[in-house]
Amino acid sequence: MPMYQQGDSRSSEHALQNGEVDPAVSALEARQDEILRKLYELKAAVEGLAKTVTTPDADLDVTVSSSFSSQSSRSIMLEGSTDLDTLLGEDLGALRDIVINANPARPPLTLLVLHSLLSQRYRVLSTVHVHSSVSSVPPQLQSCLGPRHPDSYARHLFQLGFTLIWKDVPKLEMKFSVHNMCPIEGEASVARFLFKLLAPYPSDPAAATLVDSWVDTAFFQLAEGSSKERAAVLRALNSALGRSPWLSGPEFSLADVACYCCVLQSCAASSAPANVQRWMKSCENLGHFSSTKQLLQ
Repeated sequence: MPMYQQGDSRSSEHALQNGEVDPAVSALEARQDEILRKLYELKAAVEGLAKTVTTPDADLDVTVSSSFSSQSSRSIMLEGSTDLDTLLGEDLGALRDIVINANPARPPLTLLVLHSLLSQRYRVLSTVHVHSSVSSVPPQLQSCLGPRHPDSYARHLFQLGFTLIWKDVPKLEMKFSVHNMCPIEGEASVARFLFKLLAPYPSDPAAATLVDSWVDTAFFQLAEGSSKERAAVLRALNSALGRSPWLSGPEFSLADVACYCCVLQSCAASSAPANVQRWMKSCENLGHFSSTKQLLQ
């Protein structure tokens, strides 16, 4: 052993005299770089967990899935593409977390469609949790955002965090920034927030009002109205879709997402008029609506 140490010392001295880098120093530097990299990833993961756990009701029992969502379905070209820094302010590379509490008794179908659209635009880290207030959640709800991604621990690789918590809540609620934002309540309000991450509302006030009107009609009359109200909405949808391919005109919008999901959830699809049936098929052909039917099975 002493002879080995002496030889190793002499080889190091020889390397230093010739201006070479000591192999032991190189190995130490490489190890230090690897430790720093792991510490950075750990720091990013802890920051993300802190954002989720410090919500007032984030008493989580089970982490079901975590995925990097990438859609192979047909893409939708939305007018007026958006930028996260422009919309939400520059955050020095930190992952922006969207945390949503939803009741499994009424799955928010619009959020699944919007999650799919967001995943087409951004690098989205998706996670599903089950809260202790819920006794059981069907498997299709536990996996509704896709399978776990192997790089889910490396939060710095993603642009947007999308966390869905199945919980016994009276209405859907969302928090985007735990520290400086009040919760957004109601599926319609959350859907509006998420869609604005994809495309701005129409600049024309009349067009924007038309979109909002269809969204309100979907959630308050199709989803919660009487059978007579639903029949009236289906007639209005049929009339509007006889004039244009989408509800707000020539372009796909949040109005189409909201009305499609509420027609489907109200079990009115089978009895819908011809124009509505054709429009629903057009929505399904886009590829982002496939998960909605699976959740209702």
